[in-house]
Amino acid sequence: MIETKTLLPGVTVRVFHDTRFKQGALSLQLVRPMSSQEASLNALLPSVLLRGTRRYPTLRAITEELDQLYGAAISPLVRRIGDYQTTGLYLSFMDDRFALPGDTVLAPMLSFLGEILLNPLTENGCFVPALVESEKKNLISAIESDLNDKRVYAMGQLLKIMCQEDSFGIPRLGEPEQVAAITPEALFRHYQTVLRTSPVEIFYVGSASIEEVAQLLMPIFASLPRALLSLPPQSPFHTCQGQDKTEVMDVSQGKLCMGFITPVTNRSPEFPAMQVLNTLFGSGMTSKLFQNVREKLSLCYSIGSSYYGSKGITIVSAGIDFQQEERTREEVLRQLHHCREGCISEEELTAAKEALLSTLRATHDSPSAIEGYYATAALSGLTMTPDTYMDAIRAVTREDVISAANTLTAHSTYFLKGGSQ
Repeated sequence: MIETKTLLPGVTVRVFHDTRFKQGALSLQLVRPMSSQEASLNALLPSVLLRGTRRYPTLRAITEELDQLYGAAISPLVRRIGDYQTTGLYLSFMDDRFALPGDTVLAPMLSFLGEILLNPLTENGCFVPALVESEKKNLISAIESDLNDKRVYAMGQLLKIMCQEDSFGIPRLGEPEQVAAITPEALFRHYQTVLRTSPVEIFYVGSASIEEVAQLLMPIFASLPRALLSLPPQSPFHTCQGQDKTEVMDVSQGKLCMGFITPVTNRSPEFPAMQVLNTLFGSGMTSKLFQNVREKLSLCYSIGSSYYGSKGITIVSAGIDFQQEERTREEVLRQLHHCREGCISEEELTAAKEALLSTLRATHDSPSAIEGYYATAALSGLTMTPDTYMDAIRAVTREDVISAANTLTAHSTYFLKGGSQ
């Protein structure tokens, strides 16, 4: 059961009261409209904040304080949720019930959060240049690591093609050249803007009541000057002209990505049926794509589909030999046609439902899983709890899946193949 409280205008606290775990968790997310101008700044900011504060000016001092709090942890949190990007911090700490007599963890942990957020280490009125440069290198390495995974790279390139009129194509961490251009002065100005204008989402999992959590958080935000940014509601895919693009690179295996769009989002009544369709069509080893395109026809080394419910986008990604591009495309479309025509066995439908139900059952298995589901759902527009979601999945019929399949429209493709550029 989620309890929600407006701490101050634009500051929302959500609490999942749970006494099953020894660990508690809390996320603080500053919510921004996803934009190419801000993506890298938002991605860099929490890492720089965690490099030092006025009271704890070094990583060692921060680590020692966390050790005193029974080995608590605090890490950067950067998400892309539909039209939004969030920048913030994730805290994991021992629940007060398991501390030594007379000790508390939640109160000093939230005080420490306030120190990290509001009192960063500065030099000449901005972030310390050496720390900013160090974290820029780390962020660029993280972005390039994703680019070196050619499957991730190909899917990112397809999203850029599909979302030329939509912010969903902007990479979550921005681009390497954007990170390289950030100055300590620009990042500090952005930090001040983010604190002043961003809606704040706080999600806590643990044994404390919402009143206790709110009381401990109030000092952090009470003195902040606020001029709230108005966030537009989440929107479906912004349609643009589809494209087929081929890129040549020194790779040994081709990466074919096919993009489809649907008006069904996670705000739609048909969302559970679309999730069942995606699982039956291409997600997992029991899917039509895996069983037919990979196992029976041996057209690919790997294949799967991903459905982005916040936008209504489905992507099929396959690792293939270069010469198998056309045959793989044709077979993917053939398997989708089979779904549209109702060539769906009872075994396929049951397997798809059970795979989804298994995933949803796991959402209450840890504080991090609980936070990940509910904190993301609150921003993406998903209103179902895991329990109501599971009931909706169980109720999906074969006819519902057929209807969902008939809403999918092919939009764009991207093929990465080997050769000299």
